[in-house]
Amino acid sequence: QVQLVESGGGLVQVGGSLRLSCAASGRTSRAYALGWFRQAPGKERELVARIGWTGTTTLYADSVKGRFTISRDIAKNTGYLQMNGLKPEDTAVYYCAANYGLGMPSVPSDYAYWGQGTQVTVSS
Repeated sequence: QVQLVESGGGLVQVGGSLRLSCAASGRTSRAYALGWFRQAPGKERELVARIGWTGTTTLYADSVKGRFTISRDIAKNTGYLQMNGLKPEDTAVYYCAANYGLGMPSVPSDYAYWGQGTQVTVSS
């Protein structure tokens, strides 16, 4: 199993930046994909970005392309989500998720392990 802990959320003004981190522990020697999801009040959880095991393949939701960057440091067992140009509609609880294997799932139900979430609030 993999345990995930997110950090780095907070309150930021429109146009600002935040960097979220996702620290993994447990059985991290197996290959696993990482995904960042977010959920705003009254809305479904949506995929923001995902990254494969090697870090060379990344995919983004259209709403964050060009503003967010997902990355990972395998040696540190940590994933990151750099968020620039933040907008009020980016306000949500952000979760990182992991799933063993070389694929990159796109739906929440395909991820077996989840962090507790970190709140991101963008004020206008």
